[in-house]
Amino acid sequence: MSDLDPSRIPVHIAAVMDGNGRWAQQRGLVRTEGHAAGEEALFDAVEGALELGTKWLTVYAFSTENWRRPKDEVKYLMGFNESLLVRRRDELNDRGVRMRFLGRRDWRVPKRLIRRMDESIELTQHNTVMTLNIAFNYGGKAEVADAVAQMIRDGVSADKVSEKEIAKRLYDPSMPDPELMVRTSGEFRTSNFLMWQLAYSELVFTDVLWPDFRRQHLFAAVAEYQARDRRFGGLND
Repeated sequence: MSDLDPSRIPVHIAAVMDGNGRWAQQRGLVRTEGHAAGEEALFDAVEGALELGTKWLTVYAFSTENWRRPKDEVKYLMGFNESLLVRRRDELNDRGVRMRFLGRRDWRVPKRLIRRMDESIELTQHNTVMTLNIAFNYGGKAEVADAVAQMIRDGVSADKVSEKEIAKRLYDPSMPDPELMVRTSGEFRTSNFLMWQLAYSELVFTDVLWPDFRRQHLFAAVAEYQARDRRFGGLND
């Protein structure tokens, strides 16, 4: 923290929480043990974001492609995420964190889990310290496709199609684009995460597996972000 410029902290940080399964396998554990261990990493990252003064933190919890995983693992994740919300939402509420969710609420998501999401949203809706966005049953391509479909339903003519018209129909139009995206586990791709919003984000990749990720790794990513020259297609003097 002492090495960071407090005037250049990203307003919005996004994170791909990758490597839970590999973390478990390296220790001779079942993959679900890695997901359980990832909870501590998530909440330490939340604490780190609060220390930084970041206003938005969006984490990739479950993608539209994750339904292809083994049925037992998917079932575990549905139950784990439900219990996580029940166990942690009061703590987040006490810290002034507003909870939001990005993604499709289709037939595949258990209704009980959707109820927990809605309860968490209602409980924390007036908090202003930070917004924690949980991308669940989320896909960047799906989000853009859903926005275009809504635009058609709204009767937008072809000559009126614009970036602005698409952007205001994304899952959360009020969400600012992330300035920084962090991905763990040594993978160098965005994996269908916030494809529209990451157009000008700085991407930081780390070999750390998600269960081992802590706030100091988040601070290091912000330091790397601050060392970069952000030009947005133009030139800086």
